[in-house]
Amino acid sequence: MNFFLKLLISGLIFISLPAQAVLDITITQGVERALPIAIVPFGWSQASSVAPVDLSAIIHHDLARSGRFDVMDAQDLPQRPTDFNAINFNDWRKLRMENILIGNLSLTDSGEYEISFRLIDVYHRKQIAGFKIPATANLLRRVAHQISDIVFEKLTGIAGAFDTRIAYITVKQHKTGKMHALHMADVDGHNTQILLESPEPLLSPAWSPDGKKIAYVSFEGKKSAIYVQDIATGNRERIAAYEGINSAPAWSPEGTRLAMTLSKDGNTEIYIMSLHSKTLKRMTHHSSIDTEPAWSPDGRKLAFTSDRGGGPQIYEIDVNGGQPRRVSFEGKYNARPSYAPDGKTISLVHAIDGSYHIGLLDLGNGYINILTGAKLDESPSFAPNGSMIIYATTGVRGTQLATVSTDGRIHQRLRLQQGDAREPTWSPFLK
Repeated sequence: MNFFLKLLISGLIFISLPAQAVLDITITQGVERALPIAIVPFGWSQASSVAPVDLSAIIHHDLARSGRFDVMDAQDLPQRPTDFNAINFNDWRKLRMENILIGNLSLTDSGEYEISFRLIDVYHRKQIAGFKIPATANLLRRVAHQISDIVFEKLTGIAGAFDTRIAYITVKQHKTGKMHALHMADVDGHNTQILLESPEPLLSPAWSPDGKKIAYVSFEGKKSAIYVQDIATGNRERIAAYEGINSAPAWSPEGTRLAMTLSKDGNTEIYIMSLHSKTLKRMTHHSSIDTEPAWSPDGRKLAFTSDRGGGPQIYEIDVNGGQPRRVSFEGKYNARPSYAPDGKTISLVHAIDGSYHIGLLDLGNGYINILTGAKLDESPSFAPNGSMIIYATTGVRGTQLATVSTDGRIHQRLRLQQGDAREPTWSPFLK
């Protein structure tokens, strides 16, 4: 893999297309002692018809694919209570079940829905969490993800990230050539949409902090340019189309600025642009190639990749100015930095003997923990809760998406039926 390949790639057509095939998500490795839990099918007020969404199935799938839960198969449930008073705790304790989730879906007089649920501690015979949530039909699936988030946080102490999205690029071979597309999907692979499609390369999608916009690089007219697109309307604005390279957009935490890589002044440097005034602030001044900026969570620093030391390494610079300082020293190749939400670690691509893996750089001690082991892994992006990293991996079936937990214990593969998937990025928490 060439670290500077993107810098050497030299129209984009907005198309409103129907949802595409769901990503197939497979757990390849989980924790040794997953938490046992039973998700009881939710009650449905209209007995004569089928519920519009199987809430329990969505929650079951969310928790199971996290790798942290051992979810009981529906056919093994000893009973199917929908009310607390109907729970036979002895039956569940005989099966060594620690927690169960029960709930109901009701159709209201207004034609909308109400979802109620209870998370029950079997051994203490008490409710851990429970809410009633109103929802329209198109939001039922999202409410299920929100329930999964509540259960996940209550039982693990980690904020859930099931009610989030991912964006990624696909490349498919057609008779007339390659077609590139920017996709958005729920994090469970459902509700996949093509936001835009192009015969020219698309690169570096990046979510705005509010999750309502995506910045990306396109090569319309065979020239690179940075665009910001509104997800809901499809409206887009060309932000940077200077002579030379325009690449690697990264949103500031407050969403008013974009860091980017430009070569308009002759060399490849890091800049910050105010999205309101479109003014630029040059951050680096060096004869080397500086690229791939990433904001620290507090907005005070930028991490970036530079070969100023003879090979690609990670550096940090204060956004108010000053000299960059090198933060990666282990190995000869470290690139594509991304800060963890707590700002204590940076995910990166680390090379070992010609293979490229996802690693986690501890900013406190400089140690890099290698999380993946394939031949070519790239483009790491943290989940907003900091527990998982999504990345692209290349194997015999082409380039696919995968996730790994930050402790390296949980691995998943996200497969497409056709084409390569690359450049994934995880959304912030949705509001």
